[in-house]
Amino acid sequence: MEILTTILSIILLIGLIISPFLILHRLKGRNVKYKFIVYLTIGILITATITLIFAWWTDISNDILLSLYGYDFEAMNDLERFANVSEENMKRVKNLEISIMGIGWRLKAIMSYAFYSPYLLIVYVITYLVKKVKKTPNKTYT
Repeated sequence: MEILTTILSIILLIGLIISPFLILHRLKGRNVKYKFIVYLTIGILITATITLIFAWWTDISNDILLSLYGYDFEAMNDLERFANVSEENMKRVKNLEISIMGIGWRLKAIMSYAFYSPYLLIVYVITYLVKKVKKTPNKTYT
């Protein structure tokens, strides 16, 4: 199950990295007047959705893994909480328990999107500059 949660997390991360390029590729063939505004609007909507899903999945997958390891969420003390956890899984369960403490997944999504959002602009500027360099003819001086 841990492999499945990791694979889904990697897929969502790859979706965050690739989606701005896919949006630009789809807009390239279209006759759009304000390409940057359309790109930014669609990019924000899609990447914010992926970020929310990614943050939610991280939270839910930790809960699923804890319950599969035998962790008791409704216990009153540590002895009851870890009673069904095997000794070889104890370190992993304690790490997962620490990771579910603190701020919620919604705030994690908002904070991570604040760091991710400049990526949309960077991708647009880089593709614009690459396109501009490819269009300029090479002048040879002889």
